Amino acid sequence: MATPIPLRFMEAQARNYRRIWRASAFSNFLNPVLYLTAMGIGLGTLVDAGGNTAAFGGLAYLEWLAPGLLAATGFLSGAGEGAFPVMAGTKWLKTWHSVLNTPVGPSDITAGVLLWISVRLLMVCGIYGVVLLLFGIGTPGGVALAVLPSAYAGLAVAAPMAAFAANLEDDTGLSTMFRFGVVPMFLFSGTFFPISQFPEWIQPAAWLTPLWHGVELARGMSLGMETVFPMWLSFGYLTLWLAVGAWLADLAIRARLVT
Repeated sequence: MATPIPLRFMEAQARNYRRIWRASAFSNFLNPVLYLTAMGIGLGTLVDAGGNTAAFGGLAYLEWLAPGLLAATGFLSGAGEGAFPVMAGTKWLKTWHSVLNTPVGPSDITAGVLLWISVRLLMVCGIYGVVLLLFGIGTPGGVALAVLPSAYAGLAVAAPMAAFAANLEDDTGLSTMFRFGVVPMFLFSGTFFPISQFPEWIQPAAWLTPLWHGVELARGMSLGMETVFPMWLSFGYLTLWLAVGAWLADLAIRARLVT
């Protein structure tokens, strides 16, 4: 049976990645170690000394923080994977234009890109999960379950980011999006502190972000904590982001490559 064309395009992305996997694997392992050491142990020691463990469900700050950082890693990685490679393929290097001379079509490229991003996010979040276990956080089963929504939250933002990147003429728009879109969502997603500390009128704004749902799911699955909304609702919301984003990405990539 012939291999579906999107999988062939995904394979091409994987072959390119073989050249740089060593450097990225090292950084994917080092970053969580540094984050957990600085924020979880360094800052966490001060937070725990304050005695306000009730805000973190009775957990030590490091244990509460770690699943949130896992989800945030998936989110930030997804945003990056949906932005710069798409910009390179459609504008900087224009390699995707030449791909159209093969049986691969624009929709195959979109599907192949999202499939490859899924693989990359599972790799990144999986490495982060191993680091959590090395720090003694959670159980293997719980951490493995937390990897899935963390990667899914990254894919949910990668799809609309790909649509945004495919419409750009230069990378100024990307820096603006990261500065005023991605970074604020990262900081106000409940990763570092509960959003219950926000004024009540601003909390619904956090609920609209995909990362907040990823953080909730990661904590709920790895630590058994209660979530604000049912887990199926958070997964459904992330699926909505993914579906709409994939549709917009397909339209944008098709318009960029065909016209």
